[in-house]
Amino acid sequence: MADMRAAAEGNGALDGTAFDEVVEFTSALIRIDTSNRGGGDCRERPAAEYVAERLAGAGLEPLLLERTPGRTNVVARLAGTDPTAAALLVHGHLDVVPAEVADWSVHPFSGEVRDGVVWGRGAVDMKNMDAMLLALVRAWARRGVRPRRDIVIAYTADEEDSAVDGSGFLADHHPHLFEGCTEGLSESGAFTVHAGGGRALYPIAAGERGTAWLKLTAHGTTGHGSKPNRANAVTRLAAAVARIGAHEWPVRLTDTVTACITELAALQGLSVDPRAAGFDVDALLPRLGPVGALVDATVRNSANPTMLSAGYKLNVIPGHATAYVDGRILPGGEAEFMATLQELTGPDVHWEFHHREVALEAPVDGRTFAVLRESVEHFDPDGHVVPFCMAGGTDAKQFSRLGITGYGYSPLKLPPGFDYWSLFHGVDERVPVDALHFGVRVLDRALRAL
Repeated sequence: MADMRAAAEGNGALDGTAFDEVVEFTSALIRIDTSNRGGGDCRERPAAEYVAERLAGAGLEPLLLERTPGRTNVVARLAGTDPTAAALLVHGHLDVVPAEVADWSVHPFSGEVRDGVVWGRGAVDMKNMDAMLLALVRAWARRGVRPRRDIVIAYTADEEDSAVDGSGFLADHHPHLFEGCTEGLSESGAFTVHAGGGRALYPIAAGERGTAWLKLTAHGTTGHGSKPNRANAVTRLAAAVARIGAHEWPVRLTDTVTACITELAALQGLSVDPRAAGFDVDALLPRLGPVGALVDATVRNSANPTMLSAGYKLNVIPGHATAYVDGRILPGGEAEFMATLQELTGPDVHWEFHHREVALEAPVDGRTFAVLRESVEHFDPDGHVVPFCMAGGTDAKQFSRLGITGYGYSPLKLPPGFDYWSLFHGVDERVPVDALHFGVRVLDRALRAL
């Protein structure tokens, strides 16, 4: 760890302008409405042009790349001081989920800064991280600072849907832009989770469950609604959906989740061995308190029915019915997932993958995770970093096709009572200005030390 600390200290790379710009950029990006409604209904280009202009102002040569007009990605490379070192990818997405204006206290696309807080859609997911990276790169340019490794910066489209116009397009059609990248950093990690008793945790994502969005189709005999029908497609589908929704998936502890459980328990003064025969994670979770939420969604595969469609008239039994299921698969759990779905759907319902992406797991016992941990705890010495597995997924899945190992690392120091989880895709999304300043400091230290 000594070389890590020495590399991280260096000369100060940040200035007051960086802290002003991170707030300015977060607010400005929020004001650019990049709502992704799915099915191609989004336009990220104005936000892409905004970040590209500011990257160019830092002396970089950003490329604007599109699979579909208006669905724009930005990629730039910052040369490091050691040409023999592996490159590092830092990426963030430019699109956001939609927001209903009437539900918000502040207009979701105002980017208003009020009482030390930046409000708006994307303040947490993830225009805050986009802005932190942008402000940091510009600060480095002003001070003549260069990291040890080449850093590839990618701002992507379409993360909030299928990523087919974003990271998937970049990985499949522009892999040369990521040459040499072995690791990547992006969203959903290194934010404060208050564990009670004054303890602050900073979970860093070192895993993601795989995505298995499913389409179920039942076929039957069309007929009059007043007559008996033993081949009713709606009945067949409803039975399969009910079985899926009621299924109790068995516990399967991955390496990342095992490490998370062990560290969380130790912080509570509990000594546990998740690998021991008879270990009962469900009995342990209530004893972990609110931080059990870091674990409870990732100890099993899951499948949640979300959409149903059938029929065109009340008194007509339709010939087919469809449903969609949001499935999530733990690393190593795909074979079990598929066999279970086959059993639950039965002979009368066909299922197929509507969208499918791999599960991920990254090492938590090596130098990279140690650097990420130290960089957070340097600026919050009373905080505790723990690894965790994300219940959902990020663009790291697509970039993993290029052999890039991903970590969730968008650092924020949040005050007690700030419910970060509820703001993801939630109402009144917002981020404290102080948290953005903390994030820039941590990213500066981590990226120069890695």
